[in-house]
Amino acid sequence: MLTCKEATHLISEALDRPLSWPERLRLRTHLAFCSGCQAFRRQLDFLRSASRRFLTRRDEDEP
Repeated sequence: MLTCKEATHLISEALDRPLSWPERLRLRTHLAFCSGCQAFRRQLDFLRSASRRFLTRRDEDEP
């Protein structure tokens, strides 16, 4: 089983590259039992989407 430190690292890595099948399986197993890492993933997803919305709106406002 992954530690929370390893799981959060994989959650972050998944934003930059596709995880391997074993990495995905280990992460999915960890997330099934760890509410802290589930929350970290939700927060990271929120920050990523908020950043994208901000950049999109900023680009639309430029002349």
